[in-house]
Amino acid sequence: MQAAFDAASELQGAAKSDALVAILTGFADAPLGEAGVRLKEDCIYALATLNVGSGNFDFVVGLLSTAAPFFALVAKAKVAKIVRRLLEIVGESGPGTLDLQADLCGRVIAWCVAEKRTFLRQRVECRLVAIDFERAKYDAALTLVNRLLRELKKLDDKQLLVETHLSEARLHAALQNIPKAKAALTAARANGNAVYVGPSLQAQLDEMSGTLHCEEQDYHTAHSYFLEAYEGYDGLDDGPRATRCLKYMLLCQILQEPEPGSARSATASLDAATAAATSKQYVKYAGPQLDAMAGVARAAKARSLEAFEATTSRYGAELQADLLIKHHLGLLYDTILENNLAKIIEPFSCVEIDRVAELIALPKPKVEKKLAQMILDKKLTGVLAQGEGRLMLHTEPNEDPTYEASLAVIKNTADVVESLFGRAEALDS
Repeated sequence: MQAAFDAASELQGAAKSDALVAILTGFADAPLGEAGVRLKEDCIYALATLNVGSGNFDFVVGLLSTAAPFFALVAKAKVAKIVRRLLEIVGESGPGTLDLQADLCGRVIAWCVAEKRTFLRQRVECRLVAIDFERAKYDAALTLVNRLLRELKKLDDKQLLVETHLSEARLHAALQNIPKAKAALTAARANGNAVYVGPSLQAQLDEMSGTLHCEEQDYHTAHSYFLEAYEGYDGLDDGPRATRCLKYMLLCQILQEPEPGSARSATASLDAATAAATSKQYVKYAGPQLDAMAGVARAAKARSLEAFEATTSRYGAELQADLLIKHHLGLLYDTILENNLAKIIEPFSCVEIDRVAELIALPKPKVEKKLAQMILDKKLTGVLAQGEGRLMLHTEPNEDPTYEASLAVIKNTADVVESLFGRAEALDS
């Protein structure tokens, strides 16, 4: 069997595929020892890799039927390992195959139901939740994850509960339901205390904690969690995830305000973010991802809308594909826009909106909408006279302490009078 496998490995294309299938389905009468099981397992992986490379995904699905006689001879745990590896091989073919991966997961789930492989089905369903998250099909993923959690709680499968609760936290965070996301993450950590949590899963939990703290605008704590996650991924040589955590660390440095009483200024944080993006420490992760964050840091330091828009336009793929970065860069843009508008209108008591739009080089409707929002948020004291196309600013009224003191005296006097009336009524009775 080994000689046949070595000979098949030397072939190419369809000939290699046919030879590997012959090995997988052949030798039916020969007893399968440990070496034979390993060889047939290698045949399945080689066939999957070969056909995924040529885009023949239907063949990979058909492997479940082709290898059925072999699956009947080995332990269920071995079958589960092989099927999960098949899904990983398809997943490694690139992000453009998400729909194909979802379809393959659906077929594998149907096969698991027919074969009564409950444990494997739950594993594949957990993977399908992650794929639906990547495809932004949050409703379908939440429906599946809720059903899966009910099953897992009955079985008390702590390891899979950790992964499923983590997927649930990601889904709720993507939908901006932060309280439910925090509850799901807490449940994941609670279940993780009862089992061994590997370095990769621990890094994912830390990354999710950083994401939730970032959504709550606690950027100092978020940066610490992202640093822990980065070190975990870096130790595992997981380049894409380590780069993502580096981006999040830089985002936190760009957005964080100085701590009260700290001598560190906001400019220093922006300088640190720019320096970190080009640091020798992270040179192995250098590329467009970190260049994009360095450009954002420079634009934020200059408080330049033009530079900010140029950066987001140049690095649109790197900045807009990530939900967390996209959301917080929107907040950063609003902050820069508000600061620029406040600086422009500061010398005026009445100014035409057209003139403000001209000075800031933005469309009038956008400027008008932002000014109205600033007035409603009480960041500006004024009125938009839309009929005249003007912004009329009012001087902020100075609070007179005498007024507040007078109200306090009146309140205290009323309390004294009520107390005296109460005592008088008590004496009469």
